[in-house]
Amino acid sequence: MSDFTSIKKRLRGSIAPIITPFYESGSVDFETLERLIHWHIESGTHGISVTGTTGEPSSLTVEERVQVMEVAMKAVGGRVPFVPGTGSTNHDETIYLTKKAEEMGVDAAMVIVPYYNKPSQHALYKHFKAVADAVSIPIIVYNIPGRTGVNMEPKTLARLHNDCPNIIGVKESNKDFEHVNRVLLECGRDFLLYSGIELLCYPMLAIGGAGYISATANVEPKKVAEVYDAYAAGNHDRALELHYELMPLNDVLFKDTNPAPLKAALGMMGKIKPVLRLPMDLPTEALQQEIREVLQTYVDLPSTSVTSN
Repeated sequence: MSDFTSIKKRLRGSIAPIITPFYESGSVDFETLERLIHWHIESGTHGISVTGTTGEPSSLTVEERVQVMEVAMKAVGGRVPFVPGTGSTNHDETIYLTKKAEEMGVDAAMVIVPYYNKPSQHALYKHFKAVADAVSIPIIVYNIPGRTGVNMEPKTLARLHNDCPNIIGVKESNKDFEHVNRVLLECGRDFLLYSGIELLCYPMLAIGGAGYISATANVEPKKVAEVYDAYAAGNHDRALELHYELMPLNDVLFKDTNPAPLKAALGMMGKIKPVLRLPMDLPTEALQQEIREVLQTYVDLPSTSVTSN
């Protein structure tokens, strides 16, 4: 099996986790998805991901998830790496979606720690090994204990990396910064470590991270990408300046469950129809007003932009 050296060099920077846009009817708006992807790449985003947490995968059918991946893959067109989320709480479904991603020719698949089930570390090992063994493409583990109810421990991750050469990295949506340091200690400095916590995007680079998969990139793709570009160029002062400049936006976009504030913001920007599928919904009117007040300090909002609740 390949050591994935080439793709590991490309899988760096800001990999944007794109929202799944819906029409008011609730059906997937594929045309808007394509437009968003083109806008991201034109804005300097280094990679594209869909059907991760920000893409509301648990609100999509399996068939819709495959369609979203196919449309996104075509829109990306090989211009930047494409890393769709293929995990779920169902083992066979995860393997099916990951195989579908491989058939499409994606650069890597991001596989979430199964949510709701709360598996043991041994069960997590068996699950991820079976997924990795079922395909030949690179796998990025997605560890988000706040939404899955279980944490992938660094030693479990290291065991998987050692036994499965195509498990090449992890997205850590983990506020425990000691934990993420130990990931690189256990897995090795060539393991790709991405931040999924907005306030840790810059700090993760400082300890040897490969980049980040930040929901905030949906509304400020250029500045979020510039944090990495500046750091990689050795301009750490500029990267740090951007880190703090983005903090108020990061804060307000997570005052309700992602991607509800994000979709409200994109609706205000005129980028999408601000629609989520139940049981998700838009934030309260009070929070929407707060989002608007913060957002307008970053971008010019069209006067006709509205959201509904």
